[in-house]
Amino acid sequence: MAETTGAQLHSSTYGGPLASLASGLTVARMFRQAALRYPERVALQQGQRQVSYRELHARSNRLAHALAASGVRRGDRVAIFSENRTEYVELQLAGAKLGIIVACQNWRMAPGELVHCLSLIEPKATFVSERYADSLRALDCNPGRIVTFGTPYEDLLATARDADAPDVAHAEDGLVILYTSGTTGLPKGAVISQRAMIARSIIGEIDRVIQPGATFIAWAPMFHMVSTDNALATLMRGGKVIIIDGFNPAAIVRACDGEDIGWLQLMPGTVEQAVAEFKSSNVRPRSLGSVGCMADLVPRTQIAEITDVLQAPFINSFGSTETGSPPASKNMIPIGVVQERLPKEQNSMCEIRLVDPDDNDVADGEPGELAFRGPSLFSGYWKIPEHQDFQNGWFHMGDVFHRNPDGTLEFVDRRKYLIKSGGENIYPAEIERVLLTSPRIADAVVVRRQDERWGEVPVAFIVANDPTLSFDDVIGLCRGKIAGYKLPKAIRIVADSDLPRSTTGKVKRHELEAVLKAEPGV
Repeated sequence: MAETTGAQLHSSTYGGPLASLASGLTVARMFRQAALRYPERVALQQGQRQVSYRELHARSNRLAHALAASGVRRGDRVAIFSENRTEYVELQLAGAKLGIIVACQNWRMAPGELVHCLSLIEPKATFVSERYADSLRALDCNPGRIVTFGTPYEDLLATARDADAPDVAHAEDGLVILYTSGTTGLPKGAVISQRAMIARSIIGEIDRVIQPGATFIAWAPMFHMVSTDNALATLMRGGKVIIIDGFNPAAIVRACDGEDIGWLQLMPGTVEQAVAEFKSSNVRPRSLGSVGCMADLVPRTQIAEITDVLQAPFINSFGSTETGSPPASKNMIPIGVVQERLPKEQNSMCEIRLVDPDDNDVADGEPGELAFRGPSLFSGYWKIPEHQDFQNGWFHMGDVFHRNPDGTLEFVDRRKYLIKSGGENIYPAEIERVLLTSPRIADAVVVRRQDERWGEVPVAFIVANDPTLSFDDVIGLCRGKIAGYKLPKAIRIVADSDLPRSTTGKVKRHELEAVLKAEPGV
């Protein structure tokens, strides 16, 4: 992969015993083994449609042959711009077989953000659903050959053979690109290798998060690790993936009926609705290993309630697109417990350091940024060959913890004021960049405010040139330029002198957050 400089730079830094164990394995080979072992099992289900392992293997082979015949080669990129559907998984498996990288586009992004993401990866082809076909064609960029799901896609598969595709992929080949928010306001493409995807599945199994043969419900967007990682892990282990087009509480509850669910993922902002839906229904999974994720962003009473209703513990997770569920997602909150503190437990087969700004280890009990090393680590950011987050072979996550006497980790704060809202990452710079383009605004600072439903939401402090500037005006300035979930949920019009600044002129964001926290009703 001559162009994947970010991936190449860090492919040898993950270390650990799993590196040699998985060196000859690829996702494609592991899926093929599952398909040969369980040919008649249901691999994918969406609505009334069921796809067996035999059929999924054949369809992904056909797609791989069709891509190869069109000139797509190992290391090339193809993009996908689609809601959750069975074809999404078929493309990822076909890519795994050929060693090509599937760049999963976030359809929530504004057109300018999507143009950046597509232009960054220079796709040979873009697969798009009918829902987003017009939006794709309206973008001012080159998406390569466009293949629309439905008749054009089926026609493409019909022309190809279903024999095994060429086995050319390597463990360190990129498998998917998932986009994360960038500190400059533009998304970065995180390259997840086949090695990392296999490692994530094995670590999940060791730490009792992933259960071989169990069912996984992929309702969260497939452009997120939460669905892509776990869908592929399930298919490498002979389980069933039930695909749902977005958060639909009734559909999720129906999908649980009689199933052995390994991990029912409920993101912050969805737990309350899921509780209500399960309570109004007699439907329950036949068995359930665990529920939820990102406990820090979920009201403690909701955690107790959903675990009591489903009789399963809540995953006290801390991971990222770059690391997978690691580094600290092993701990579970017991059923029915309102737990004030949420200490994290380090995942298996990875290493963690807590370091000061000079990359020195801090003492136990002292706050330090979490640095991570392990086989689940991503390979780097696409076309960012040397990124400041990598230092001396360790990935610095930008999140601050301290270590408790029992070895658990206590979350302190997020470096750079990252806002996590309902499972989405929002950087203030993304919003500020848009606001500051308006002549009606002299200055703008976006900070986080705690929110019962979403965990955190962005609030903008604005120094206005126009005294008539309103909340609706601010939203109008942002709409269409950033994704809808990034829009400020409130604004505060202030004088420039009201913005607390350091001696270097930087706004002290934590003081603005304290102002929001002190407001009545917040």
